[in-house]
Amino acid sequence: MHLERLNYNKIKIFLTLDDLVDRGLTKEDIWKDSLKWHQLFHEMLEEASDEFGVDIYGTVAVEVFSMQAQGMVMIVTMEEQIEGDEEEELQDGFVDLQIDIGECENILYEIDDFENVINLAKRLKTVHLPESCLISKDGRFYLFVPCLDREDEPKVFAILAEYGTLSLKSIHVLLEYGNPIFRENAIFELNQYFN
Repeated sequence: MHLERLNYNKIKIFLTLDDLVDRGLTKEDIWKDSLKWHQLFHEMLEEASDEFGVDIYGTVAVEVFSMQAQGMVMIVTMEEQIEGDEEEELQDGFVDLQIDIGECENILYEIDDFENVINLAKRLKTVHLPESCLISKDGRFYLFVPCLDREDEPKVFAILAEYGTLSLKSIHVLLEYGNPIFRENAIFELNQYFN
């Protein structure tokens, strides 16, 4: 589990499939609104509270994004602090959940060296990825892959996992502070120049 504070009242939590399996959960348990899921959620809130020094109580909005074969990202937004008597009412230990579940539209993979990027492109040559983008930052390479066709998903994710790891960085930060190598058609362009 990876925690990241996005701003004063918003936290991002990344859970891998291994994190879920270790706790005896599947992604489907979220849909069922199970007791196990609620226990995990409260554990995550306690850990976030300890790590970031915030009191989490009252209404909490949760956006859950399924990351296909990798796990899920949850964005937890806490209600702003309330003054006076209302605050005391909210400190009774209950958390009101508002959950919005969606599928992740884009995937970002981090790859250690350029040789692996070239080999990855060769393996993905048969898959049409016109909106793929390759960016370099701090000696690492990031391949941005748009939402895939359902039939290509398992194959592409399996190949990507062989050459890199799912990145928690934002594509917008990488575009702003990184060095775009190919802004579009990255797989096609890599194969044109190197394979």
